[in-house]
Amino acid sequence: MPTLNALDHYRLLGRSGMRVSPLALGTMTFGADWGWGADESEARQIFDTYVDQGGNLIDTAVNYTNGASERILGQFLKAKRDRLVVSTKYTMAREPGDPNSGGNHRMNLMRSVETSLRQLDTDRIELLYLHAWDFTTGVEEVMRGLDDLVRSGKVLYLGICNTPAWKVAQLQTLAELRGWSPLVALQIEYSLVERSVEHELIPMAAEMGLGVLPWSPLGGGILTGKYSRDDLSQASEANVSATRKGVISSSGHMNARSLEIASVVTAIAAETGATPSQVALAWTLCNPAVVAPVMGARTLAQAQDNLGALSIELDAEHIARLDRVSAPEPIFPERFVARPMVQQLIFGGARLQPQKAYLK
Repeated sequence: MPTLNALDHYRLLGRSGMRVSPLALGTMTFGADWGWGADESEARQIFDTYVDQGGNLIDTAVNYTNGASERILGQFLKAKRDRLVVSTKYTMAREPGDPNSGGNHRMNLMRSVETSLRQLDTDRIELLYLHAWDFTTGVEEVMRGLDDLVRSGKVLYLGICNTPAWKVAQLQTLAELRGWSPLVALQIEYSLVERSVEHELIPMAAEMGLGVLPWSPLGGGILTGKYSRDDLSQASEANVSATRKGVISSSGHMNARSLEIASVVTAIAAETGATPSQVALAWTLCNPAVVAPVMGARTLAQAQDNLGALSIELDAEHIARLDRVSAPEPIFPERFVARPMVQQLIFGGARLQPQKAYLK
């Protein structure tokens, strides 16, 4: 397969005309308020390294490290603001005890965006995500509120995270019907240890014009190869853990299957002269629906390692091994329709050349 692009070989974000780098810089690690992030000095080095190599897509959220992420990022943006695509998110509560400081409704939307603008010390947000579906607010309220922000100039493009495929499709269809600003980006968890999104979310995104930006492409750190069976544990924490290991445990990925996948990643890394992190990131970039995985780093060394993924070449045999060990179980109706008898009934034995596939 051809060598992957460098940071300054830009891609279009969904059906928009905005050009973004093939790796996004995640800044949930900017600030030590949650106990495991980078201090301002280390964050500055990470930011400068990414931007100096041509990176232009910076990812944050109003609540990351209790607002410190946006405030730190706002200082870094000063001299380079016009060439950077800043993405942030709304939904998560900022004021414990205030029921309207969280959710997808218009009140929280407007208050959250104004908070982000202040924290970032900027006059606009290039890409605003709805952070997670609250299963409460109506679709018209959400999409009309988002469209109002685009019309005001405070937001330029819209995206969505952590929402069922059927709901994203409903929102996108409503926007098209009303002539409102469409969604152009879908940020979802996607990695070798989380491939269930290949069933519905990724095909939906490809069909409806949303570029996919995987978060946690390293499986929260599992795919770096630094954990073993001695680390297996169970956790269900309501609050953000003060340790990275605790965060991974609460995600549900600290299990034997994930460690088996990580062992194959580590083996392929040794064969190719790469690191496990680079192999895992390079695998996500093989999916044609993926625009830019969101890389998160707590140290400059980690950031430099992640950026090296853009020069990694995985051959067909490597990809096949990774696909096999991580293959998700089929679900209905895919499982039903794929049966030989059903295929015979649908096509009558005729052979049909498949369209371009968005699934491995």
